Amino acid sequence: MPRRDLVVVAASAGGVEALRTLAAGLPDGFPAAVAVVLHVSAQGSVLPAILGRAGPLPTAHAMHGEPIRPGRIYVAPPDLHLIVRDGHFALSRGPRENGHRPAGDVLFRTAARARGNRVTGVVLSGALDDGTAGLAAIRERAGATVVQEPSDAMYPAMPQSALAHVPVDHVAVAKEIPDLLVRLASEEVPVAAPVLSELLRKESAVAGFDDDRLHGEPPPGKPAGFACPDCNGVLYEIRDGELVRFRCRVGHAWSPDGLLAQQGLALEGALWMALRSLEEKAALTRHLADQSDARGNRLSAGRFRESADESAEAAMLVRRMLQSGAGLDGGGTDGG
Repeated sequence: MPRRDLVVVAASAGGVEALRTLAAGLPDGFPAAVAVVLHVSAQGSVLPAILGRAGPLPTAHAMHGEPIRPGRIYVAPPDLHLIVRDGHFALSRGPRENGHRPAGDVLFRTAARARGNRVTGVVLSGALDDGTAGLAAIRERAGATVVQEPSDAMYPAMPQSALAHVPVDHVAVAKEIPDLLVRLASEEVPVAAPVLSELLRKESAVAGFDDDRLHGEPPPGKPAGFACPDCNGVLYEIRDGELVRFRCRVGHAWSPDGLLAQQGLALEGALWMALRSLEEKAALTRHLADQSDARGNRLSAGRFRESADESAEAAMLVRRMLQSGAGLDGGGTDGG
């Protein structure tokens, strides 16, 4: 009988300490492979070195085409999705999900497609909700699901989102998760996993650019009337049980909270540009008013000063909006 021989882990803000605890607690000869996504900058990642020093398992960035071997920790390289194939990993510069590449949802979803009920998904500390949709995919294929206890997480939003939307099998503090994974890795599972749904098949194919559907066919769902923050294309609303997410034609994906947070950032950028333009307009019209005064043209000078006052007043309103943050956070969780 097959066993749960692949553990996939997603973490973001505050996740390094939880990952160190996980790596320290897994024993030498752990009978499953561990694949990790942590949201990091594209400039580089020292996470393999950190986790390798923390525990006994060999740890490195995953390589494209590398076979999946038990007793090792594979870390997604910066700016590349980590994808699970049948027996090996793949790396892809496919579309970002919630602004992230690598993304936990991509790793989880492709693992569920390739390994079915032999997968254990783990969501650790992080902001927003990466991992929630992927954890739902793992559960759909009868894999095991584990979430860090939110009160134990430095940033509880990712665990809270997973618990709010997915019937999770196990909730544990970080120091208890390694023993739990050892037990889950020893469990036998049925040879046949639940049938792969068409939605999971399509969405797991997007990140790897490996589906003919991508050429001309729109994503599943209905047009939502919103624009994708990454490419300005039309977003389609996808309903997966109680989960709602958005995906554009080229594959960028957003959860509602992720989309709200990104719109807040875009709005803030627009307000800073408006403030700069208004300040410059006020300065220019004052300069023109002074020049008109010097030529004795008081009528023109008065019009310029009136325009300068209007621009200065509008700039003050924009500045107050920026100072208060009104409407800029999108009503969602802080990013990270």
